[in-house]
Amino acid sequence: MKVAGFGFCRGASVASLEQVLDQLDAHYGAIERLAVSHSMRPLVEALGQLRNLQVVVVKDTELPSVATLTQSAYSLSTKGTGSVAEAVALLAAGNHAELLGPRIISADRKATVAVAQIAATGVCG
Repeated sequence: MKVAGFGFCRGASVASLEQVLDQLDAHYGAIERLAVSHSMRPLVEALGQLRNLQVVVVKDTELPSVATLTQSAYSLSTKGTGSVAEAVALLAAGNHAELLGPRIISADRKATVAVAQIAATGVCG
């Protein structure tokens, strides 16, 4: 299962999120869930309603615990993580999840999205 995690700045709109999600869908295929940090949830919840997708909300305090591919100085100073989008995607996808690539930036440069793949669980034997 693929989870799209979002980060965005003030001034971002649902249209910003939709545009960057469409880019992600075109590159990685259909997304099954959206993810966002608690403090940023209203816009992503609105997108979830528009797209009929479940939204997973993660605690802001968990963001610094995640190693990300991208290292944004602004994100590091304000949220304690190199990429909010990458961190929330990984946190929402759970243990042993992996990013399928670095974050993608919206055309208006106000939103980012990253996708994490939920680890497949199997029985060895």
